[in-house]
Amino acid sequence: MSRILLAEDDTSMREYLARALERVGYEVVAVDCGTKALPLLEAGRFDLLLTDIVMPEMDGIELAQKASALDTEIRVMFITGFAAVALQAGRTAPEAKLLSKPFHLKDLVAEVDRMFQTEDQHGRL
Repeated sequence: MSRILLAEDDTSMREYLARALERVGYEVVAVDCGTKALPLLEAGRFDLLLTDIVMPEMDGIELAQKASALDTEIRVMFITGFAAVALQAGRTAPEAKLLSKPFHLKDLVAEVDRMFQTEDQHGRL
């Protein structure tokens, strides 16, 4: 089972996304900010970091950069309503996916599935 670390500061969105991903078979650990996610990344392995970009304390881009430094194999997907503004500065994690809010849950699940299927096809799991 693939492990996903979800970092989203909006409580209802975090719970909604976690439930949806768990329903389709993913193991999800959800936190409300990057500073809570970082110790989890240091302590254990996750297959995907799913993070909002705009969060208090540590934004999602900084979190993704630190996650990639800790584990070069981790996949990263950003979820945000501020994609254009946040990514203009060129601060991003290598090969990160971006899903702009608002989105349908089926689109999120399809993107997550696609990320793992791509890895399966290349034999890197």
